[in-house]
Amino acid sequence: MPSPFDSYGGRVLMLEPPWACAEALRSQLLDETYTKPYVMDDGERRFLHFNERLTQSAMRLAAPNDLDLRYTQKMMSFLLFCSRPRRLLLIGLGGGSLVKFCHYRLPATHMTVLENNPDVIALRDVFLVPPDGPNLKVQEADGAAYLEQTEKGIDVLLVDAFDSTGFAPSLANQEFFERARSKLTGSGMLVVNLAGDAQTYAGLIGVVMQVFDDQVIVFPVREDHNHVLLAFRDPMFEPNWRRLRGLAKELRSKYGLDFPTFLEKIERSAKLGLARQEAGRRY
Repeated sequence: MPSPFDSYGGRVLMLEPPWACAEALRSQLLDETYTKPYVMDDGERRFLHFNERLTQSAMRLAAPNDLDLRYTQKMMSFLLFCSRPRRLLLIGLGGGSLVKFCHYRLPATHMTVLENNPDVIALRDVFLVPPDGPNLKVQEADGAAYLEQTEKGIDVLLVDAFDSTGFAPSLANQEFFERARSKLTGSGMLVVNLAGDAQTYAGLIGVVMQVFDDQVIVFPVREDHNHVLLAFRDPMFEPNWRRLRGLAKELRSKYGLDFPTFLEKIERSAKLGLARQEAGRRY
């Protein structure tokens, strides 16, 4: 149906039968009582929404396997520290941007994707998410419950899980992060997208720092008003920034993402965090 929003042109794609009442659906979209995810398509991009105010995912139709939103690009900064992950777990399918990029750019990596909303999974074809295969499995599951029963040995755990109210409630607690840490390899990483008002997730960052022995770096994504959190399983983790600068250039050539700029922001945030810790110990 045509978009009912003044701020969006194009079409709205919805999980509704052809005989559904368009006027009723239009009203539900406008007053935010529509309970399913929907897609905005302006002819150049497709956007996943739970409401008009928040964009969950974006895909350029001319390059559907690229990462369009800056925060998704910065979540790939884990490649600076784990360039060849064997096992990757992603909590939160969304529009499948991270799934597609990892599936096609990291063909040797076995990737499991967890999504607890069946309506989001039902839109996977709209966003051209590839079918399941030997190295890709998308399943309907709660991330916290899955971690409880899965075996250890995850190299990278990506968390990009939101609903219409914000960060997934079942994941925003110490028990989840303790379990996540226990399932990582010795050199494994946790990567979390933090969106919305920073005050709403400041406490969550503190919990992760406690669980991961302060081996945590949080750096900004100013273009999307997000932050990305990196947490390292190794309690003795210490970045070699000089070596990483060379690697960042190699990764930029290989994947087409601005890894040198990502690393610059990560290094700045890490050193600022250390300075704050030192100041806290003195006073």
